[in-house]
Amino acid sequence: MGTPTNPPPPVTSTCLSWRSTTETANVATARLAAPPARPANLSPRVPVPLFDTSSPTAPLRAELDAAIARVLDSERFILGPEVRAFEGEFAAYCGARHTVGVANGTDALTIALRAMGVGPGDEVVVPSFTFYASAEAIPPTGATPVFCDIDPDSFCITAETVRAVLTPRTKAVVAVHLFGNLAPVAEIEALGVPVLEDAAQAAGTTSESGRPGALGTAATFSFFPSKNLGCFGDGGAIVTSDDGVAERARMLAFHGSRDKVTFEHVGYNSRLDELQAAILRVQLPHLDQWADGRRAADEAYRAAGLAAVVELPVAADGARPAWHLYVVRCEYPDQLAEGLTSAGIGNKAYYRTPVHRQPAMRRFAPDRPLPATDQAARTHLAIPMSPVLGAEQARDVVAAAQAALAAAAA
Repeated sequence: MGTPTNPPPPVTSTCLSWRSTTETANVATARLAAPPARPANLSPRVPVPLFDTSSPTAPLRAELDAAIARVLDSERFILGPEVRAFEGEFAAYCGARHTVGVANGTDALTIALRAMGVGPGDEVVVPSFTFYASAEAIPPTGATPVFCDIDPDSFCITAETVRAVLTPRTKAVVAVHLFGNLAPVAEIEALGVPVLEDAAQAAGTTSESGRPGALGTAATFSFFPSKNLGCFGDGGAIVTSDDGVAERARMLAFHGSRDKVTFEHVGYNSRLDELQAAILRVQLPHLDQWADGRRAADEAYRAAGLAAVVELPVAADGARPAWHLYVVRCEYPDQLAEGLTSAGIGNKAYYRTPVHRQPAMRRFAPDRPLPATDQAARTHLAIPMSPVLGAEQARDVVAAAQAALAAAAA
């Protein structure tokens, strides 16, 4: 990672600008007073990866092997019994009536939007602080992405940020449950516009209103290998309780046809593989346990004193996030990243360039500023998160983070 253009200020001024003056002073004092969990010049006992996808699935190896063998023996590789079974099981898990398995999370977004009636001339509201696919999926429907700002604490859109960009052409809102947090779907729907949940990072998250997948008109999931529920390749799904949306989505994913004889739409060839469905079926019963492990990792970071070093993620009201990414904030994330990397600790800045500033999306750039988006893009950094991240690893991360920021202030 590069170094900032301007030299870093003293530690007491590295707090983020949205804090109050008193709170800033208190946190700065805590940063100076909190001792590192281990000597600052020591590397972690073992490297701490950004993701650990192998440890949670290691105990499932025999079941996974058996599931793969079952598919190979069946010689049913496309739209067979494993896909049908997973679709039913995942719909039940989400608290919805239907799941339509598709090839990946990006296809899921485009197909779901079209199934919701989005088309040429429409506008779809979407955040700019998100993975590119959240917006990339909109133009193929013929609609225009309209970028809105986010809440600086939850990183999610709100009813207020959506209301600011609504027009008579708004057909839908893509509410991204970013990093496993929850956007306020009901409040956004109260504006009178359908909501598509982009729940790619939120499998396992719960709330007082239900799980992602059952909060809006429809929801989309990615089963990319690093996701909370990941397959061993690409995979995705559309979840909905709307019978009409489910029927149209299933047709669109199957060449716009019900029977491969009569083609009613210009659709897609987007299918969840039998092998991937079988693998997902083995893992799905363990998703809640893994989600609890992610929440325990959050608690371990807090117990280790990370809040005295950087800004921690903030759960949305009523949500119990299954943190897919654990994204912290500080004024000098490049120095933090360099220090963590040198200590053998995984980290990554995901969205330094907001989507509306990406070359392909500049023609859709808003004419109003998105201040919370810009601030989040500049100050965020993802640090290690997994269902098996324990107290010792958390202490190592905290010690390395504190040493990195202390060195930046020296």
